[in-house]
Amino acid sequence: MAELLHKRRHLTSFQIIILGFAALVLAGALILMLPVSSRNGQVTPFNEALFTSTSAACVTGLIVQDTATYWSAFGQAVIIILIQIGGLGVVTVAASFALLSGRKISLMQRSTMQEAISAPGIGGIVRLTGFIIRTTFIIELLGAIVMMPVYCQDFGAKGIWMAVFHSISAFCNAGFDVMGTPDSLYPSLTSYIDNPTVNITIMLLIVIGGIGFLTWDDIRTNKHHFKHYRMQSKVILITTALLIIVPAAYFYFCEFTDMSEGKRILCSFFQSITPRTAGFNTANLSAMSSASQAVMIVLMLIGGSPGSTAGGVKTTTIAVLFANAFAVFRRKNDPQLFGRRIECGAIKNAITIVMMYVILFFGGALIISTVEGLPMGACLYETASAVGTVGLTLGITPELGVISQVILISLMFLGRVGGLTLIYAALSGANKNLSKLPQEKITVG
Repeated sequence: MAELLHKRRHLTSFQIIILGFAALVLAGALILMLPVSSRNGQVTPFNEALFTSTSAACVTGLIVQDTATYWSAFGQAVIIILIQIGGLGVVTVAASFALLSGRKISLMQRSTMQEAISAPGIGGIVRLTGFIIRTTFIIELLGAIVMMPVYCQDFGAKGIWMAVFHSISAFCNAGFDVMGTPDSLYPSLTSYIDNPTVNITIMLLIVIGGIGFLTWDDIRTNKHHFKHYRMQSKVILITTALLIIVPAAYFYFCEFTDMSEGKRILCSFFQSITPRTAGFNTANLSAMSSASQAVMIVLMLIGGSPGSTAGGVKTTTIAVLFANAFAVFRRKNDPQLFGRRIECGAIKNAITIVMMYVILFFGGALIISTVEGLPMGACLYETASAVGTVGLTLGITPELGVISQVILISLMFLGRVGGLTLIYAALSGANKNLSKLPQEKITVG
């Protein structure tokens, strides 16, 4: 026992984050296997329970069983709890329980909390965690209250649960819905394509959850004084705005041209916002053009922002790469954003992250396409959705075999915890070699 405790003390922050998510996924899978979790009262196969648990804990939204018709009220409650914990982060939730119980937070725990929410430093991390928990529940409650009249009008008292479920799912960028019926499986929010209340509320919840906890804190501290924001907050807000407006304009002019004006605007913005990385849809994704699906794949891979409920390579990663490219074009040594120089380490990390995501995204699709005999395009859409923790699908997920499900489970897990986190966790014990090899130039491009 003493030896185990000794090892536990030497776990790094990255290893704690990885093990925390893995434990959450496994616990969720075991609970979802229970007969009480399914409507038919039978044991759910482990692979299906594991897939659902991973998708919920990693706030993805890909499913192999329709949430509303397959899972019981208990099963749905388990799923939404997994989504809430996964969205906030296992470490953040554990820290909040420690705070509520009056326990002191150790320096190691503060360091882990810092890594979990991508905070710049340990100072003020406990205060920030409390702010995150309070703000999360307030926003989710407001979202549920706004949508409740619409759902209650359509579904009666059941609408209360639907409003709460969809509010949490949207804020956590999960994409799970409980709209399915035995005659209409996996519908997402297609029946509310022209409902402004549901559309606007879901979109706002997705964006607020996806811009990151530190950005909220910056907005709370500096209000409307944009010039006083941290450089990262400025990058996140501007990049997010561009990634909403530009794709929405494309969808408006090139995709949904046969719709009425109001529906066309709502649908364009919704399909622009949801790939980063919410997983809801109001339009029939399979009926969209190949070009529009390609745009959505790019948006899925980009995802949300650091320290948020969203996945993907992150908006800041893309911004850093573009800043570096512009610096190269202008023959400047250092890339800049908002009058600040970007450190070399950030550029290296950005390049590595994008390379890892592309390899996972393409490699996973190649294997699934080979194993299942499916078109590569549909498989690329599926793996982008998984590694970006989005949850959008062209309808092939429920039909996939066990091998393909395992691939998607792995991609969802890696997409949520982050590829670099996994590498740092695995190589934490590696010795650092300070010696340098001789340098030699190599031509690129």
